[in-house]
Amino acid sequence: MAAIYSSVGELVAEGVGKISFPVIAERAGVNPTTLYRRWGDVSVLLEEVAVAALTRDGESAPDTGSLEEDLTEWAIVIARDITRPKRTRYLRAMVSARVEIVSSCPVMETRREQATEMVRRADERGEATPSVPQILDHVIAPLYHHVAFALEVDDEYPRRLVRDVLAMVS
Repeated sequence: MAAIYSSVGELVAEGVGKISFPVIAERAGVNPTTLYRRWGDVSVLLEEVAVAALTRDGESAPDTGSLEEDLTEWAIVIARDITRPKRTRYLRAMVSARVEIVSSCPVMETRREQATEMVRRADERGEATPSVPQILDHVIAPLYHHVAFALEVDDEYPRRLVRDVLAMVS
């Protein structure tokens, strides 16, 4: 599996326009049939590799004692991570591999779980909280949008997004 993920990562990093199972298999030293059987379609494999690159197993949401600080730290960490050139290429590869509307996105599901945890803790502390969908739509989605379309993302941008979403509940 590591050789396959590594091969996909190399191809994405090289900016290969057409990534196919035969090309991945040759690089990884496996039979293309293995890839067809496991993933069925290159876009499924690309998404899996991109999700692995854009999220980390066991990655937890910050717990600073304040929702504003939690969201700000979280958004800045995500912004800094996805603006790294390698991560940007994975994100764009995942987006370009999509040909149909999907019912869920594993990257966003991870972010949803993290946001849910931060909101739960803030609720327990008695803080006013935006909804998890508001956080995803007004903090996380704009970050990914800016990176996918090569728009500037500096440290102030996620801070502003957090202030904006918190103003929705003030």
